[in-house]
Amino acid sequence: MTELVSPAYPGLGDRLAQIRSDIAEACRAADRKPESTTLIVVTKFHPASLVRELAALGVRDVGENRHQEAQDKAAELTDLDLNWHFIGQLQTKKARQAARYASAIHSIDRERLVDALAEGDRAIDAFVQVNMTDDPGRGGVAPAELERLAERVAAAPALRLRGVMAVAPLEEEPARAFARLADYSAQVRAIDPAATDISAGMTHDFAEAIAAGATHLRIGSAITGKRPEPR
Repeated sequence: MTELVSPAYPGLGDRLAQIRSDIAEACRAADRKPESTTLIVVTKFHPASLVRELAALGVRDVGENRHQEAQDKAAELTDLDLNWHFIGQLQTKKARQAARYASAIHSIDRERLVDALAEGDRAIDAFVQVNMTDDPGRGGVAPAELERLAERVAAAPALRLRGVMAVAPLEEEPARAFARLADYSAQVRAIDPAATDISAGMTHDFAEAIAAGATHLRIGSAITGKRPEPR
């Protein structure tokens, strides 16, 4: 591969090209078209300058999981045509602020957050996060409460119910976990047939996620390189 980016971030273009190639291969193996997936490059702890380099390489979807960091980067990069995906746990009191820059929020897990986001004046793509573990302290709504929360999202004027999001538990085979997530996706589609998206799959398990129907892949350090220390 030919390096496609400035010397400030050596290897960035090659890593991005490799992940795109790997995604395409996983899609072919699953009898899917690569364009049926959206690659979200997670830039946690990396500076806005790296996001600018990614944009020069054709990246349009960027993921962040800390509100202040996401807000600052979005403000600095208003000249770029980017879709900001918020993928971390969002405090209810920060919801209105996040709604000003986020194109999509992947971590909706409680009714209070839905109500706060519903007060916004711009439409946001909404993913209901499902807790795939037995630990109630982990992010996501319990599967038993999924349908009720999805109905709440579907009724919120400022939100577009896009589907479900989850992180596969480390202690479970990814293919098995994502098969369960596909079942949860079917429950949400029964509420809103347009909510067909599944946000799942990271560096180590995106091939299994694609095989199970994932549409939005959240990949970070495999593209961006080692994360800097938190600021």
